[in-house]
Amino acid sequence: MRRFLVLSSALLIFCLASPAFAHFQLLIPSKVFVEGAPQKVEFFMPFTHPMEGGPIMDVGKPIEFGVFVGGERKILNDEVKVIELGVFPSWHPEYGENKGKKARVYKAEVMIDTPGDHVFYVIPEPYFEPQEECFIWQMTKVVVNAFGAEEGWDKPLGLKAEIVPLVKPYALWVGNEFKGRVLIDGKPASNIYVEIEYYNEDGKVKELPSDALITQVVKTDEDGVFSYVIPWAGWWGFAALGEGEEREYQGKRYPVELDAVMWVKAFPLPEGVRR
Repeated sequence: MRRFLVLSSALLIFCLASPAFAHFQLLIPSKVFVEGAPQKVEFFMPFTHPMEGGPIMDVGKPIEFGVFVGGERKILNDEVKVIELGVFPSWHPEYGENKGKKARVYKAEVMIDTPGDHVFYVIPEPYFEPQEECFIWQMTKVVVNAFGAEEGWDKPLGLKAEIVPLVKPYALWVGNEFKGRVLIDGKPASNIYVEIEYYNEDGKVKELPSDALITQVVKTDEDGVFSYVIPWAGWWGFAALGEGEEREYQGKRYPVELDAVMWVKAFPLPEGVRR
């Protein structure tokens, strides 16, 4: 597909892409539920193509990593650690100086000891995509529920771009509909594309009938709302493609694709239950 960015001058700028080049900032927790006793939850934060399993792009340390719980925000930047995973792709603008070097990936480990919905978010550095001639800036959310207190999952965080779920995002069966409202600068984003991909972490999905199926695509309505029925179990990412202010790179100004991203996990149906 093509990503459409509409500038204030009404000029259409195409961030050229195909489904094979859909980018997602991942924010994958080691568990969705914390029960029984306080526990540490690890978060994995690569910037990659989740269905295809790579390559991993090196985006630098996140600007901000944090959590909203009980109506309060906690900044957790000190918990973010770097690991090295994968290699720089040959088309990366810094490939020459980084040939053979592994790309950096970030993770964090957070102790959860408070009841309630913990809405984690990460804001990375904007990533310049040379193939699409634009910056991609994704603000990503995921919800971890603690000790059965279900409150807070449907509250906006005030990010420049975010998906506010209209369905409890940590209690989805296969076949459930996930529904959300996209906000860009606090306002509903109408008639924009939402790209959807499965996180193929274990490589179970090896072949598709067509590249068109790598990235599913829906659009928001006039109120910024979209929905999608999740076909199988696992982690699913939703990236709503918005518009940000232009940025400069190597003496030239480029458009910014400002994306709201959210990750949800669908659970397999209980044994004995048929659809």
